[in-house]
Amino acid sequence: MDRRLFLRSGGVGLASFGLMAAAPDIFHQFANAQTAAKGFGTKKILVTIFQRGAVDGLNMVVPYGDSEYYKLRRSIAIEAPGKPEGAVNLDGYFGLHPAMQPLQAFWASKQLAVMHSAGSPDHTRSHFDAQDYMESGTPGVKSTRDGWLNRTLQSTAGKGDSPFRAVAMTQQLPRSLYGKAPSIAMTNLSDFTIKAGLYTTDLKGGFEGIYEQNVKDSLGETGKETFEAVNYLKKANPAQYKPENGAVYPQSQLGRSLMQIAQLVKAGVGLEVAFAEAGGWDTHVNQGGARGQLANLLRDLSSSIAAFATDLGKRMDDVLLLTMSEFGRTARENGTRGTDHGHGNAMLVLGNAVKGGKVYGDWKGLKPDQLNEGRDLAVTTDFRDVFAEVAVKHLGSKETSSLFPRYETDRKRFRGFLG
Repeated sequence: MDRRLFLRSGGVGLASFGLMAAAPDIFHQFANAQTAAKGFGTKKILVTIFQRGAVDGLNMVVPYGDSEYYKLRRSIAIEAPGKPEGAVNLDGYFGLHPAMQPLQAFWASKQLAVMHSAGSPDHTRSHFDAQDYMESGTPGVKSTRDGWLNRTLQSTAGKGDSPFRAVAMTQQLPRSLYGKAPSIAMTNLSDFTIKAGLYTTDLKGGFEGIYEQNVKDSLGETGKETFEAVNYLKKANPAQYKPENGAVYPQSQLGRSLMQIAQLVKAGVGLEVAFAEAGGWDTHVNQGGARGQLANLLRDLSSSIAAFATDLGKRMDDVLLLTMSEFGRTARENGTRGTDHGHGNAMLVLGNAVKGGKVYGDWKGLKPDQLNEGRDLAVTTDFRDVFAEVAVKHLGSKETSSLFPRYETDRKRFRGFLG
């Protein structure tokens, strides 16, 4: 079996290849010992959340200081801060949707930043195409074979890298992780014992046995030590894992995904990129304002992110969380009290290294002559410039020409949300 196929086969065995969380008193001791033994050291980690379906960035990060906003959204607009169910004030002009209150503390401590009016230069309104362009990092080009996250991993690859460098908490490997760098897709860490049970009766040592049979010595001692960590962790009871610092994760798909990513961070298995996703953002009908469909989604998003950052605490020095969505939604609400496919959008960036407490980007406004095609928020920051700043300043990529083919990334276009 080809090594990359072995590590990337989302629908075969490794979709559920996982680590079991250990009891708190031994989990951290073992993680520290394993990190030192494997030589992975302290890794910078990027966690990405894809909001599939196109989130309404204008109600997620509300431009309450723009009077046009209230003219365009008479039934779904979010009131200004200080009013009943009003936005959470950010800077006197922008505010978070009130359901995103859990993130206010991170804004106040300057760990959270917003990138507004960001998106793709391609004007497609197709979910499929726009998601493909964003994950491949090549807007308008459908022939790109690998994804931008995988290319970033390729650019920073080292001899002793862990096979757990990239993990997606998804059924199938996401488009952004396609490529030569090994990546793993799994839905639940605890599924390891279920899937591995098919092999452990015949192969001594669980997945280490599979590793030795199928991959030989292609990963050397790094692979052996990593699978030793897996076999150790799978013996512990995942129900005993308790998030730190009083963090409480929502009982949702995203909440569970971020909790398990936090466990991987703490396990010290060489994680560098983690991928999670949340769907349901295509709010054409009855989107709601301060309450309703979108509010429920944003509450889950913000509560999950807040729990993740709280759980990791000081570890957020080395962790950066980035949200994204394929495109925004129309500035004007439609006839069914929803919004349709748009253009510019908002992205969230969270981490201890973030220059937070600021809304980045050039805001053109919401007047008819300021809108894209007279209907959408204009894109003033190419999403590739956001990705490039993350790849270079956080993950340590030395150049960006290979990360984003056909696009001349220029560090002068970096917004400076990272030091």
